[in-house]
Amino acid sequence: MKPLGTFNVVPALPPRLEPLRRIAYNLWWAWNHDAIELFRRLDSTLWETSGHNPVLMLGTISQAQLEAAAHDEAFMAHVERVSRDLESYLAGEGSWFRRVYGRADSLSVAYFSAEFGLTECLSIFAGGLGILAGDHLKSASDLGVPLVGVGLLYQQGYFKQYLNESGWQQEAYEDNDFHNLPLQLLRAPDGKPLLVEVTLAGRPVYAQLWQAHVGRVSLILLDTNINLNARPEDRDITDQLYGGDSEMRIKQEIVLGIGGYRALETLGLDPTVYHMNEGHSAFLALERVRRLMERYRLNFEEARQLASPSLVFTTHTPVEAGHDFFAPDLMDRYFSDYYPKLGISREEFLGLGRRNPWDPGEAFCMTVLALRLAAFSNGVSRLHGEVTRKMWASIWPNVPEQEIPIGHVTNGVHFRSWISYEMNQLYDRYLGPNWREEPADRVLWQRAETIPAEELWRTHERRRERLVAFARRRLREQLQRRGAPQAEIEAADEALDPEALTIGFARRFATYKRATLLLRDVERLKRLLNDPERPVQIIYAGKAHPRDGAGKELIRQIVSLARQPEFRRRLVFLEDYDMAVARYLVQGCDVWLNTPLRPLEASGTSGMKAAANGALNVSTLDGWWDEAWSQHNHRIGWAIGRGEIYEQREYQDQVEAEALYDLLERDVIPTFYERGRDRIPRRWIERMRASIATLCHFFNTHRMVREYTERFYLVANALYRTLAENDAARARNLAAWLSRVRAAWNDVRIEAVERGLGDLVVGQQAHVRVRVYLGALTPDDVKVEIYVGRLSSDERILDAVTARLEPTGERSGESWIFEGVLAPCMRSGRHGYTVRVLPSHPDLSSPILPNLITWAGQETTVAVP
Repeated sequence: MKPLGTFNVVPALPPRLEPLRRIAYNLWWAWNHDAIELFRRLDSTLWETSGHNPVLMLGTISQAQLEAAAHDEAFMAHVERVSRDLESYLAGEGSWFRRVYGRADSLSVAYFSAEFGLTECLSIFAGGLGILAGDHLKSASDLGVPLVGVGLLYQQGYFKQYLNESGWQQEAYEDNDFHNLPLQLLRAPDGKPLLVEVTLAGRPVYAQLWQAHVGRVSLILLDTNINLNARPEDRDITDQLYGGDSEMRIKQEIVLGIGGYRALETLGLDPTVYHMNEGHSAFLALERVRRLMERYRLNFEEARQLASPSLVFTTHTPVEAGHDFFAPDLMDRYFSDYYPKLGISREEFLGLGRRNPWDPGEAFCMTVLALRLAAFSNGVSRLHGEVTRKMWASIWPNVPEQEIPIGHVTNGVHFRSWISYEMNQLYDRYLGPNWREEPADRVLWQRAETIPAEELWRTHERRRERLVAFARRRLREQLQRRGAPQAEIEAADEALDPEALTIGFARRFATYKRATLLLRDVERLKRLLNDPERPVQIIYAGKAHPRDGAGKELIRQIVSLARQPEFRRRLVFLEDYDMAVARYLVQGCDVWLNTPLRPLEASGTSGMKAAANGALNVSTLDGWWDEAWSQHNHRIGWAIGRGEIYEQREYQDQVEAEALYDLLERDVIPTFYERGRDRIPRRWIERMRASIATLCHFFNTHRMVREYTERFYLVANALYRTLAENDAARARNLAAWLSRVRAAWNDVRIEAVERGLGDLVVGQQAHVRVRVYLGALTPDDVKVEIYVGRLSSDERILDAVTARLEPTGERSGESWIFEGVLAPCMRSGRHGYTVRVLPSHPDLSSPILPNLITWAGQETTVAVP
């Protein structure tokens, strides 16, 4: 039955409790232990049953309880304290950004992501990408960076996981009740919801806007489930995260990218920097160009040069199948009316999303679009940066792999969202309270070495005990839900041992993460787990994608093994992995196990959360752990293998499974159970302290967001504002210059090295002189460099360095002389060199541009002194 109308019922809070409403509607509470304790104190049972949702809790709690709380002076003192802390936080006077850069009114960042993992009650995320985006917003808030987030508000979000009797994953989708979440519908002055419009296949589709307050920053979320959209398929666009087929995906990404850009305009916001977190939002780059064309009366190339410095792109996916590709006919269906608005042809438009712009059969890739339009691009760990440069090298032909303009900013985690209350107190005592505001301070974290072993161990033991109690409750609940026999349900109370070495494995169940690597030798695992003197237990959690049958099979195998009598007390799988489950695991496990197939893990962040809580990582050398292991001493945890890659997957799995068993049997387990008279594992605790002291200062999102701000946001803001000055005069000039350079580039060639390099003594300088034919160009248009490095066995230049050669003013027709001095070679052995020409302009954000690089070739004559 359809309603005649709708209305909302809001909680009737006593006036003294009104601050609770303001606290509940700002997600700052999600990383403030005192605020969480305030709501738990109001009604601990309701706090749990509401899914840790204070808005729903305040709308559900009885009026009598509210009145009693309002007359409880101790509770009211707690309310006033948390309220003061929130107001002081929002004022932001002591934030890093304000201290270092002042108010910096000129910088405004928009951060776009398809998912945001902020807290478990706001189910608009699927996994690591969303958690990272949520932590990015939280750290931006803590640091005072002027940023606004943009995403989609999913009616059902990601699925709830449950297992059937055979252990096969099932998916259930529950509707989010937006009016009982920490969200506010944004309205125009006349009280009507604010709307944005996008065109989909020739028809208008509308989205209303919701706002979540995340500390000092806002998150704007678009929602198409409104009656103004007459078609059910339009209302369903924001129904499920990563649901549906390619057509649903392209509609979602148009709403996110183009609709999200228009949402900011509707709100009167004019960011100078747009950060695309993964390629899902890359259509915003096109809308950015289109709107700049209108604002400054520019053509496409001029607007592209103005837009590019304001665009930042982060890719998280080292597997090509994980990137979005759309067939040309699908692009035509949704963009045929958009091509003319940009003033370019269909072929030019589709070429923006193709590795080879001239291949009419190639699909349109969102990652390629972002890489072509954004001036700043990065992977999310050092190794992932290398993998990403290799993956997309064809966009920049003839450019050395290490110079492809894709860098890396290693991911981190927002500590206050993940560190337990007990560890929080411990850090306050021994690191000082500044660890919360300055988690990137290396010196501060070195104080972790001074934490008394007894105190650190007792704190960690309490968290393990809580994890075991939580796991037993969850296990009992899921067995009851599954209709298991009563004896099996009662046995859940005996699962796990609060004193045993506890290994945690919790993450998305993609096959490359190899959740069952530890299960390859069942008999060996049985002996390892059931050693009466040194027992070990494993807790698994995680979801497979609904269409990933192979991932679901991994879960089924684990559950099947856990049901065997020899494993029932030592191996458990917790269903419906979410942020609440993750916190218990990273706060209570002794070992955090990570077994991805190198190099398929972009970064991974769960191990960072575990390390901040004192757990030790055992991982293959992939993602963030490859970086951590290579840069720091090896007391921080353990590495499985040494980063070897074998051609055969089965052989790789067998080798690394054997290495993992050996590592556990010979080092990890003996270290954990090596106890003195005081029953404290002092060598284990030394590793815990070393891990905390060594890793925490770097692998956190405060460091990460500061790095984005200083390397990208502030630079992008300055470049964009420079190009936009005087009615975008410099952007027009840059586009005209680039057009002239492109037209003349095919004529550029290196004719001769008139003075090359002969044998040198270590430390000796060398003078180089070359003749370059520039055709219609001048020396001011180019940068000529000598490129020198060690020679590999197959005659490739390695570890190259460059030296710029300056024009001497000598010329013969259209040929010019360039000279320079090579820095002294400080290493003996065989070296090689060549010469190259690149475009040069003061307003270029990067000299590395597709198809604009010329190297000395066979036709180049070389004179050796």
